[in-house]
Amino acid sequence: MSKTIRIGTRDSELALWQAKIVQSQLENLGYKTELVPVKSTGDLVLDKPLYELGITGIFTRTLDIAMLNDDIDIAVHSLKDVPTLLPKGIVQAAVLKRGNVNDTLVFKNNEEFLSSKKAIIATGSLRRRAQWLNRFPTHTIVDLRGNVNSRLQKLENHENWNGAIFAAAGIGRIGLRPEEAINLDWMIPAPAQGAIMITALEEDEFVRNACAKLNHEETEICTGIEREFLNKLEGGCTAPIGALAYIKNEEIHFKGVLLSTDGSKRIDVTRVKKLGEHKDMAQFCADFIIERGGKRLMETIKHSNKKTNVFSTKSLTEDQRLLFNEKVVPESSDFIKISLNRIHPRFLKNEIQNVVITSKNAVESLITNYSATELQFKNIYCVGRRTKRLIEKKIGKVTHSEKNAETLAEYLVEYLEGTEVTYFCSDIRLDALPTILAENHIKVNEVEAYQTKFDGFKIEDTVEAVMFYSPSTVESFVEKNKDEIIAFCIGETTAKEARKHFNDVRVAKVPTVESVIELVNEYYV
Repeated sequence: MSKTIRIGTRDSELALWQAKIVQSQLENLGYKTELVPVKSTGDLVLDKPLYELGITGIFTRTLDIAMLNDDIDIAVHSLKDVPTLLPKGIVQAAVLKRGNVNDTLVFKNNEEFLSSKKAIIATGSLRRRAQWLNRFPTHTIVDLRGNVNSRLQKLENHENWNGAIFAAAGIGRIGLRPEEAINLDWMIPAPAQGAIMITALEEDEFVRNACAKLNHEETEICTGIEREFLNKLEGGCTAPIGALAYIKNEEIHFKGVLLSTDGSKRIDVTRVKKLGEHKDMAQFCADFIIERGGKRLMETIKHSNKKTNVFSTKSLTEDQRLLFNEKVVPESSDFIKISLNRIHPRFLKNEIQNVVITSKNAVESLITNYSATELQFKNIYCVGRRTKRLIEKKIGKVTHSEKNAETLAEYLVEYLEGTEVTYFCSDIRLDALPTILAENHIKVNEVEAYQTKFDGFKIEDTVEAVMFYSPSTVESFVEKNKDEIIAFCIGETTAKEARKHFNDVRVAKVPTVESVIELVNEYYV
């Protein structure tokens, strides 16, 4: 035991307390030790919340480098701060017996604000923020960073703050827990909260053997399950994930949670397994979360702190959002609003021989005004596969469809039965179809089925590309936005309008939203 074990630690009061516990236990076993305090990035950068720094292992990276550089032999960490995957060459050498696992509310005056609609709570943790807002959605959360001492001081200095949330183990270990502080037993803690971990170099057998004598098996099992659950969800300090496992009567009890960052969405899981039969426990619980919307929620969280670079002028569904590659941070909103008109019965008093429909909105107007039995059309000609599907589902068989209005007009010139069509359209419609038909002596009876209203707004300056689905969406967009963007268009008709305003215009292979998304992904590969 002649080798002196150099113990690396952060230099905060709590970190030093934890390191000294390890030092004391090693020296009680007869080992020589030396404390080596190291300042970390997490301690130095305090002007942003942890999750905005975009670094997992923010409190461990400096110690990892010191160990790999042979400046220290072991590092002592709060296990909840350690990434689930350790750097190559570094291993978990021991986990000490766990302390208080709870989160604790420290309040300034009294706890009456808990029943109030308005209150201000401070925390730098996304997990605590999300769970608090899930329980108290009308409260305001403010950011709180720094070591335990400085956070308590900030709470004291801000007159309008009602309270702040801390790890019970942290404020308890250094004797700063106020008597009136409340344990939040309803809040699921961070995976491995309350546990102290020792890491060492995999090749240093002497040090690993020494640390193994400090290992607490029950804590190692429970925190191992919690951290595996976290890993399977692909979460870190950037995701609101809670997990707690404990052993009772030879059974392992587990509960986990994933929330949206604002607390509005929450997915819980619980599981009980016999000790020794718990190998797949973390995987089962992670899969349970993922299958109940967790994958979609994680995708949303992953992009929530990135700047929007692609904007869709039509609202996207959640399934459509999942189609974008990871470099795309999309936002969407309808730049066109539709108002369905009342269609007078005189337009339908006799069976109409030839009907032309170029949008789903016209179909919606027809079926809102009349039943399928009242819509007696001999021939229905339309534009677009989705419009065709809606017509055949709600009205009747489509005689012929084309991908755009111009090609449909050319078809009608060649094959139309008779010399007259009824065109259900918008107050804003393209001239191509009626012009081509009129030039070829086909009469067009236009019926205004709906009104199109521009509803655009100024988008963020970070947007590089915009998705357009009709000439109207282009017109609505340019009213309030810059023209230095890439225009991804659903079809050639939309692209024609876009080329009047943008230098870089790209057209989807087929006229669907999914095809436009594919076009966007190709650009961002």
